[in-house]
Amino acid sequence: MGEGKEYVSRSDELGNIHISEEVLAVIAAAAALEVEGVGGLAANLGTDLAELLGKKTLSRGIRLEVAEENVTVDVNILVKYGHTIPEVGRAVQEAVMSSIEATSGLTVEAVNVNVGGVIFDKETRKPQ
Repeated sequence: MGEGKEYVSRSDELGNIHISEEVLAVIAAAAALEVEGVGGLAANLGTDLAELLGKKTLSRGIRLEVAEENVTVDVNILVKYGHTIPEVGRAVQEAVMSSIEATSGLTVEAVNVNVGGVIFDKETRKPQ
């Protein structure tokens, strides 16, 4: 396995299964971006620096904590103007939780949604 990456390991009767935390983060990001009202993922300092160095990351705005087979996810989003923030946040929580649990078999303990900003339509300078 690659160095410097964290993996979630599961054992079964045939052997071990190792899932990269990066894979789980990409699944969470994809699920969040599919929610109506999400304008994008907000970067944190680490992903901003990585992008300045030329490294693109699909898990931008996602942070995971894994303990045993339980996952806690922090999602940093930008909400489109005109959408109700609590409704969008709840939809993101449900989407991320169901996607990770369905694809990995892990239990998601919590999905914490942080709204870092509001997105407006750039072309017309009007709300989207």
